[in-house]
Amino acid sequence: MMKENIIKNKSFDFALRIVKLYQHLTESKREFVLSKQLLRSGTSIGALVRESEHAESKADFIHKLSISLKEANESDYWLELLFKSNYIDEREYNSIKIDLEEILKLLVSIIKTSKGK
Repeated sequence: MMKENIIKNKSFDFALRIVKLYQHLTESKREFVLSKQLLRSGTSIGALVRESEHAESKADFIHKLSISLKEANESDYWLELLFKSNYIDEREYNSIKIDLEEILKLLVSIIKTSKGK
C-alpha cells in the first residue's frame, strides 16, 4: 500500500485554489496582469512536484523541488501584491497564505532531508 503524498496533494489543492482565484480576479475585478503571473507560478508548484516523482536521480529530484520552492516564493510575492493593491481582501489573503506557508515548509523540509541522505 502506498502512503499518502502530502506535498503532492497540497500542491494540487493549492493550484486549484489559484485557478479559482484567477477566474474570480479576471471575471469580477477585471485584473489580468498580476493574476496571470500568480496563475503561472502557483500552478507550477504542483507540476514540478509531479515531475520530481519521476526524477532521473536524487540530484534531479532535489533540483525539481528546488524550482518548485522558487515558484512558491514567487507565488507569495504575487499574492502579497494582490492583497496590498486591494484586489483580494485580508480574509482571502490569509486563507491562501496559510496553505502556501505549509507548502513552503514541506518543500524546505523535503529538500533538506534529501540533501542530508
